[in-house]
Amino acid sequence: MGVLELKQTLVGHKGRVWNVSWHPSGETLASCGEDKTIRIWFNNQSNWVLKSILTEGHSRTIREISWSPCGNYLASASFDATVAIWDQRTGQFECNTTLEGHENEVKSVSWSVSGQLLATCSRDKSVWVWEINDDEYECADVINAHTQDVKKVRWHPQKDILASASYDDTVKIFKEDTSSSSWICVSTLASHTSTVWSLSFNNDGDRIVTCSDDNTLKIWQQYEPDNELNIPTPDNEPVWKCVCTLSGFHSRTIYDVDWCKKTGLIVTACGDDVIRIFREESDSDKHEPTFSLVCSMENAHTQDVNCSQWNPSSPGYLASASDDGIVKIWFYSD
Repeated sequence: MGVLELKQTLVGHKGRVWNVSWHPSGETLASCGEDKTIRIWFNNQSNWVLKSILTEGHSRTIREISWSPCGNYLASASFDATVAIWDQRTGQFECNTTLEGHENEVKSVSWSVSGQLLATCSRDKSVWVWEINDDEYECADVINAHTQDVKKVRWHPQKDILASASYDDTVKIFKEDTSSSSWICVSTLASHTSTVWSLSFNNDGDRIVTCSDDNTLKIWQQYEPDNELNIPTPDNEPVWKCVCTLSGFHSRTIYDVDWCKKTGLIVTACGDDVIRIFREESDSDKHEPTFSLVCSMENAHTQDVNCSQWNPSSPGYLASASDDGIVKIWFYSD
């Protein structure tokens, strides 16, 4: 079994901390929560210090934050039904743009790998895709494919393909239909028996891990047309198959999952206050993979763990956020 070592505890938020997001450099961390603030933490010689508190962007809880791939912008999604775009190119964070249109709480926000697209989702059951040109944000499409609250949006790590997770127990995959410029659902991933809270692509983008209110993780494999197993691909679109279900490890709802793009490790944040890490077995079959639990940090927080995210540039480091109002920095080693 591996070891998860607590490196630092970051305090300051009042009430729940919903989310953390690493800057692409891995040297800055943003956190957000119930107190309607965003806190920016900076790594100063392995000591994380508070750099800024952003307070002017939202009138209600901030549910999620996301750094742009270039690291110049931070997007924040709020229960006030808006998304704020923070620009730090001048060295100071300025909220230059507020995106409006959702009818209810915005639950998640995500940048495409190119930085030219932004996705948002809401309790209003919709997913919005925004196009970005010279700091101008224009709604490219409103997608109404889900029948319930949409919890999470995540872009493919290499392509302009979008995945969303919902209270309707499904994950949906979207891409732009070039003939109409509208975004269409090309795949529905249905296997969970309750709300899908979060999802994460692997490094290549041909696998997705999902986590759910049904206390399970599921691994989905993409099959392209003319695949080696001869799995049918209607309309020549890739299909996604659930190839592994991890059950019996979590005792309550799994709120977040992150697939490390560098190490292949999967980390989960759970309502039982535990952070767990999984690794694929070395002799695992791609089409029937086996994953093992390599670390279980009991009482990682004193209340629900809402978020757990790997550092994108420093393998082994991760951050977690909890209902206990605290952000923690961890290091995992085998």
